[in-house]
Amino acid sequence: MPEAAIALEDITRTFSGQAGDGPDSGDQGIPVLKGITLDVESGAFVALQGTSGSGKSTLLHIIGLLDRPTSGSYFLHGEDVSTLDDDHRSDLRNRSLGFVFQSFYLIPYATALENVILPGLYSGKPRTELTARAENIMERMGLADRMNFRPSRLSGGQQQRVAMARALLNEPRIVLADEPTGQLDSTTSGEIIKLFHSVHESGTTIVLVTHDEEVAREADRIIRLQDGRIAEDVKTG
Repeated sequence: MPEAAIALEDITRTFSGQAGDGPDSGDQGIPVLKGITLDVESGAFVALQGTSGSGKSTLLHIIGLLDRPTSGSYFLHGEDVSTLDDDHRSDLRNRSLGFVFQSFYLIPYATALENVILPGLYSGKPRTELTARAENIMERMGLADRMNFRPSRLSGGQQQRVAMARALLNEPRIVLADEPTGQLDSTTSGEIIKLFHSVHESGTTIVLVTHDEEVAREADRIIRLQDGRIAEDVKTG
């Protein structure tokens, strides 16, 4: 049985907030995740689904070390990351995780190639090595003739391909995607999902947040969240 790439046990996340404005209102926490226990095997392709406010993006941010749980345990490839300090979390995030978002977050004044190279600048690897790897990934993504274009000259689908290439530069073991097809038409969405399948076939673990049922069915497993809890966990194969 493959090892667990992600192991969460009784994860909660509460955000502080004001409850009313009377003299006795005080501060009350707003619970968003209410005891999530979940294992994701290495090499899995998992979709997280749920309505707005269900907690799916908050859960993805915790998995991606972009946020900390209020309570509970989180093991990433067997390492307890629940209590790591910010520097260690940042280093681990850069080495082990790749991110693809609905908004592409490309630097507008940088070329597509420069955007892809960006995560590698913190790795200490030579620029020539990073450039060669970035060019290779971009060619596989169908961007060979767009490397020197700035984002404003790229279509939405091309910008998302650049974002995916950037996510893969450091050879992450896990790719996390938050509504990666949310700004794309159905044809372009299908092309991006094919790229995710290609990445998955190389052995990379993928966790993808989507509200789109058709996109979710492309995954091997669908985990549906409702009101901060796991409501359903089904295999699609």
